[in-house]
Amino acid sequence: MTRYILMVFAGACSFGILSTFVKLAYREGYNAAEISVTQAFTGMLVLWILLWIYRQNKRSMTRKQWGWLLLTGASIGLTSFVYYVSVAYIPASVAIVILMQFTWIGLLLDWFFFRKRPSLLQLITTALILTGTWLGSGLATGGGQQLSLQGLLYAGASAFLYAIYVIANSRVGKQLHPLQKSAVIMMGSTIGIFLVNAQQLLVSTHFNTGLIRWALFLALFGTIIPPLLFAKGIPKVGAGVSGVMMTAELPVAIICSHIILKEPVNGWQWVGVVLMLLSMLLLNAHYFKR
Repeated sequence: MTRYILMVFAGACSFGILSTFVKLAYREGYNAAEISVTQAFTGMLVLWILLWIYRQNKRSMTRKQWGWLLLTGASIGLTSFVYYVSVAYIPASVAIVILMQFTWIGLLLDWFFFRKRPSLLQLITTALILTGTWLGSGLATGGGQQLSLQGLLYAGASAFLYAIYVIANSRVGKQLHPLQKSAVIMMGSTIGIFLVNAQQLLVSTHFNTGLIRWALFLALFGTIIPPLLFAKGIPKVGAGVSGVMMTAELPVAIICSHIILKEPVNGWQWVGVVLMLLSMLLLNAHYFKR
């Protein structure tokens, strides 16, 4: 079980570096639609090539399985897209704090769709997460006055979509090989991003070698390594433990943005981050007792 937990942890760390490098790509003139669709397409292409090479991993799939996996892929693809849009308006260190709200959003979705009523402990830890968000975003020290509402809304949308992805990934395609499951998910991701941005992408003039370079880098750490690790690890450990491990994305993203982008992070923001991490651990502590 430990190795599966480490797989989810490593996938989350890989995701954590993305926002910083997306902001660097913005400085070269590329936008979120171009970056996210080329990243998803590159990842999809690599995964299908690997699946073709290792044909023994491929199993026949029903139309229902195809449909659910494509929708799961669309959810993580659109998570990346709207998250990338958000960092164009707000600091990457703030965007990741908002994205981490997927933990308690997942609780609400479980309650609404699967009738899993939140416990008192879950409600308390949700309140702690929201407190940590208030501190981590800079609102407690007045930094929130300079934050773009549009950026915050995009980051909030990414958290909602991420929660959908975690729940869906833990429930569909369990019997499939991780490579096959990841390839189909990335196909859904590419299709979802393209459909949302088709008008903009069809007239784009930025599809050049520079964008390919960014696509290869971001695909490796965003659409190849994490989906493979998540597809293997999440079904084994479940959505609860996965939610805890995936919070590793938070400190990794903040550290990268602070070191590489020189984004300021004050003491109260770090207090908020630590409070969020401890709250998420407390929220899912019972999964580790099994």
